[in-house]
Amino acid sequence: MAKLAIRIYPDRVLRKKSSTVKSVGEEERRLASDMVKTMRSANGVGLAAPQVGVSRRIIVVDDLENSSSALVLINPVIIKKKGRSRFCEGCLSVPNITSDILRPESIIVEALNLDGDKIKIGTGGFLARVIQHETDHLDGILFIDRIVFLKRRKIFKKISSKVCMEL
Repeated sequence: MAKLAIRIYPDRVLRKKSSTVKSVGEEERRLASDMVKTMRSANGVGLAAPQVGVSRRIIVVDDLENSSSALVLINPVIIKKKGRSRFCEGCLSVPNITSDILRPESIIVEALNLDGDKIKIGTGGFLARVIQHETDHLDGILFIDRIVFLKRRKIFKKISSKVCMEL
């Protein structure tokens, strides 16, 4: 297992729509394993393939009930959403920025697992939020895109000035 480099906004790969995984093989299993290691070493609870520079529809999410395993979803599609809740989110690819984000409270997601089998998961609360956040990454959407306009504008200014200072 290798630890991968996490891409930081404004890296272009974060804004690119990811391609569908045609079949699940050793390459996908290795990537998922490396993503789990990377997520945990960065103290994250979820990670999408674009965040490590791979434009493929794969996400990993820590299983909060079983700390030794992680949920791997390949080609996830949220097929049902219910309720609304607001919660403070952050992102490994947008460090040092957090904001309250309004999202559906519960979801049903369909995906492939590491064996290539189709699975369906119904969940709510924190796990539903993390899956939605990571699934957004697969479409080039960042949590900061879901912030109200004026607050988002301040955040983009903060990020832009930081990027300019680093150049």
